[in-house]
Amino acid sequence: MSSRRQGQAPWAENRYFFVDEAGDLSLFDKRGRSLYGVSGVSKCFFVGFAEIADPESVERRLEGLRSELLQDPYFAGVPSMRPERRRTAIAFHAKDDPAEVRREVFRLLPEFDAQVFVAIRRKERLIEDFRAHLARTGAKRGVDSIYDQLVTLIFENRLHQANRNRILFARRGKSDRNTALTSAIELSKVKFERKWRKGIDRPTTISSAYPSESPGLQVVDYYLWALQRKFEQGEGRFFELLRPQFKLIIDVDDTRRQPYGEYYSSSYPLTPERMMPVT
Repeated sequence: MSSRRQGQAPWAENRYFFVDEAGDLSLFDKRGRSLYGVSGVSKCFFVGFAEIADPESVERRLEGLRSELLQDPYFAGVPSMRPERRRTAIAFHAKDDPAEVRREVFRLLPEFDAQVFVAIRRKERLIEDFRAHLARTGAKRGVDSIYDQLVTLIFENRLHQANRNRILFARRGKSDRNTALTSAIELSKVKFERKWRKGIDRPTTISSAYPSESPGLQVVDYYLWALQRKFEQGEGRFFELLRPQFKLIIDVDDTRRQPYGEYYSSSYPLTPERMMPVT
């Protein structure tokens, strides 16, 4: 497997992207009432990818860490470390991992030199949009369309710098949505072509897997969890540990300055003063 390494020219043989989500798309109950603010329901929905130059190295190091932790007597008897529970013992997952495990993963992540791009929708605004769509058309809008739109947004300017792109999506439930995801990626290419007046003829391979099958998906899960904590709970310490790897954060519904949302980057970093609070 060839990969882009530090110091290599921007044109690489392969680029590897690992895509996941954080939060949920629960908007209404069975009676059509808003679920915003209900305990256990997220206030935002996040879709992001981690571009990883050397997935094989990441796999070796994460599996090495997991093996080390599983052999540590300190974790003996911890439920999530039991293989039959199918949690930390088979895949790192920030929400479920014990705090001590999470700290070890956070120590390792910056060494992978990932580049992370994330787009965010605020549920309060989504609920307004869905109700407006129903009033205008008389039809309910499918929530998968939100996921697909965010996929298009984060890939809009990322698929033209490699001979081949390989995109792995975290599987969502039991359904295979590769056709819809392929359409979302193709739309991102179309938008790039319209914006820059040049086409993207790089082949792109799209597939799906469970996080237990891909350490790259476990990496992006941690980044999204850290960002979600910052937005929804105002807890920024996890985000700060990983800040340098966040290359772009798009807050679609913060339209206070621009109608297309707020874009945070290294030149315009996300700070508490700039961020619109999540109520």
